[in-house]
Amino acid sequence: MTSLDINRYKVMYISDSALTPRNFYWEVLNQLGCEGKFYRSDAKRQLTREITNLIEIQKKIPVIITDEAHLLSRDMLEEIRFLLNFKMDSYNPMSLILVGQSELKDILKKQIYEAIYQRIDLRYHLIPYDRQQTGEYINKHLEYAGETREIFTDMAVNEIYKYSHGVARKINKLCTACLLHAAQIQKKIIDDHMVRLIIEEEFNW
Repeated sequence: MTSLDINRYKVMYISDSALTPRNFYWEVLNQLGCEGKFYRSDAKRQLTREITNLIEIQKKIPVIITDEAHLLSRDMLEEIRFLLNFKMDSYNPMSLILVGQSELKDILKKQIYEAIYQRIDLRYHLIPYDRQQTGEYINKHLEYAGETREIFTDMAVNEIYKYSHGVARKINKLCTACLLHAAQIQKKIIDDHMVRLIIEEEFNW
């Protein structure tokens, strides 16, 4: 998403495993620079107006990314149908991206969610990285953050791969925890000893 032209797209990211429809509307409206109405129905109408303004006046395409989508409640998934039905001139101008673990596909294939599943234009399953790809993935994220020097040693990456088995979500969480710990103790390089310490203290429970 970092490669999208900010003059053409408005990206909104939401990550909340306990997301409710009202909180969803509030969060999207907040990222659009608005204070959401208290009642769900009012917030829904407010979002419709703001999205229309974004598209017609600001000439931007809204992109809503919902993480941890496999944990969304039935009520929240049903509400997604509203967004998928947001049509103008016979097409949907909004991009809605659901990100979740593999069980998300199984959930959406259930008959009660058939209307949602049929509206999905693109499905992508991310397979785990190998050791080399794990290192490249970490370095690319550091590059996106503006960091050019090596922070994780090769041995540290080995430990990260051993723990995560190349699963991007696990890589992200472990690397974030390591970076926070390194910042706290003012250490510029993350080695395998630190990675093992973080795994033992924060992930083995």
